Amino acid sequence: MKFNLTGAVAALVLAGCTGMPEPADAQTVASPQRLALDKAAPAMLAQNNVPSLAVGWIEHGEVAWTAVYGERAPGEPADDNTLYNIASLTKPLVAETILRLVASGTLDLDTPLATHFVDRDLTDEPRARKITLRHALSHRTGIPDNWRDRMEGGKLRLDWEPGTQAKYSGENYVMAARYAMATTDTRLDRLAQQALFAPVGMNDTFFTPDPSWEGRVAMVRGEDGSLRLPDNSPQGNAADNVHTTIGDYTRFVAAAMRGDGLTPEIVEARGTIYDDQTQQVCPPGLIPPDKCAKANGFGLGWIILDTGTNRFHLHSGKDWGERTVALFEPDKRFGIVVFTSGANGRQVIADVLKLLVDDVPLTTLTQAEADFEKRGR
Repeated sequence: MKFNLTGAVAALVLAGCTGMPEPADAQTVASPQRLALDKAAPAMLAQNNVPSLAVGWIEHGEVAWTAVYGERAPGEPADDNTLYNIASLTKPLVAETILRLVASGTLDLDTPLATHFVDRDLTDEPRARKITLRHALSHRTGIPDNWRDRMEGGKLRLDWEPGTQAKYSGENYVMAARYAMATTDTRLDRLAQQALFAPVGMNDTFFTPDPSWEGRVAMVRGEDGSLRLPDNSPQGNAADNVHTTIGDYTRFVAAAMRGDGLTPEIVEARGTIYDDQTQQVCPPGLIPPDKCAKANGFGLGWIILDTGTNRFHLHSGKDWGERTVALFEPDKRFGIVVFTSGANGRQVIADVLKLLVDDVPLTTLTQAEADFEKRGR
């Protein structure tokens, strides 16, 4: 039933059951992957107390199907119109928007951000004037934590020279977006709409709340078992809280995989590992050496995971009750997007990938992440 990434699998669409319009020449036969997921999804949700699951499947560089399972709210089924808070899957959207602006000549990857923007907490920090978009999009600015409110005094700081070490931080993307907005004198949501959403056909993706959300947002279940609507960002956030449908985001991943709107040079830069972190991701004793990836680290907007069989671009998201992941293999033109609306969603994601993707280092890593979350509770 699994998708063998080393082989050619026909693109099959389940007629009338996807969130995407069926291509005129599409076959109306269910793919084995879709049939397997239809059978397994209800138990995945029930066993993990997760309200809903949405999956998008890409083959040959195009969306093959999307599927949604479970409930948006108690007694109300989730469907193709359901909006999910995708947590940190916001970052690839922002990165691709910026990379498209670089491709058009509007922005430059290696011009210091200080030409148009320096964070208020770093005005007296000489190293801040060396930070570039390439540093920010690959998490190599020198910022040592995810958000400034976790740092001493609630202020941003740099702990090392930009470009020398990677550390994941939402502040990197806030910084990159602030620079893009200052350079173009345009709000982030409008930049994304112009450069990315409109060209890709993403009509249901939002940085800020919108009247159209009414009755559409997937409620999320936290670790304590309670159910509520997810957080949102009233002013917008470059690193978190975008709301979108599974169809919109799967279209986005397909476009990113094809390199739409980018130059070959930018596609190569995006897929470069700038600071290999394989040892941190696969420490001795946690994952057997034969199940570890060959290389793993930050590219531009995506984590690059080289398993030896595949070189994935991937990113995940985690908030109070949201767990999400998206990945694609650009050479083999395959991708998958998974949204879940529960704090136990990491296990659902691991189960979906084990069911559908034949890549042991990938599925071993995602299961290890799920196990780590469980142990931390």
